[in-house]
Amino acid sequence: NITAVVTVFDDGGSSGRLRRDLGVLPPGDIRDCLVALAESEPLMTQLFEYRFQSGAFDGHAFGNLFIASLVGVTGDLEQAVKEASKVLNIRGRVLPGTLQDVVLCAEYEDGTVVEGESQIPLARRRIRRVFLKPEDVPALPDVLEAIAEADLILIGPGSLFTSVIPTLLVRGVADAVRAAAVPRIYVCNVMTQPGETDGFTAPDHVRALTAAAGPGLVTYALVNTQTPTSAPLRRRYEVEGSVPVAADRTRLESLGLHVVGEALISEE
Repeated sequence: NITAVVTVFDDGGSSGRLRRDLGVLPPGDIRDCLVALAESEPLMTQLFEYRFQSGAFDGHAFGNLFIASLVGVTGDLEQAVKEASKVLNIRGRVLPGTLQDVVLCAEYEDGTVVEGESQIPLARRRIRRVFLKPEDVPALPDVLEAIAEADLILIGPGSLFTSVIPTLLVRGVADAVRAAAVPRIYVCNVMTQPGETDGFTAPDHVRALTAAAGPGLVTYALVNTQTPTSAPLRRRYEVEGSVPVAADRTRLESLGLHVVGEALISEE
């Protein structure tokens, strides 16, 4: 019975256009989670992922338009997601981290500040911190309740500074995770992300989490210990500027975490 807590700070692509044109919270990440948890007919999930290729809807995903339309019908994103969940017959539920309209900002190590989730990786400078504008936004009550009732809490994988950390910056979320007396597992990315985590090891990912959300957030770290052997796979990532994230289990353990290392790369 999975509850996915999803960031709603995207301002690029189809989500960003809907946010600017209609004033709705960006639905793209929510759509992705709905589709991942869907147990409906494959055609329905393909429909939600379908992107228009021309005309006024060029670049828009049908699922984003569907959710935005439901926001208009139901009056808010929370109810719209519940109705979309019924259509897709999802296993579990998907919750937006907050219902507030928030801008994600980044401060780089040279002191400059950029606003907008889609703009943050483009600077290709080391990020000192990310923060919300406005900074004090409330979490959805259902989010805090789900965390309190959880048997297991998974954080990540995903874009560290523009997806994982922002959800933890919403008021009450990090404290609720820290207070949960259950295994709290950080699932570390297997590759670095250009513009966000260039040169990062697994301990660097955990330190960034701790700097943003405070100590004691996670009790376990799940890390990849496999080096990709497929030359085409390595080349594809090298073109993007990505390299494998070094596990560095000794340093991770020095941070007080239980470390689980496994071969987690699919080379297919």
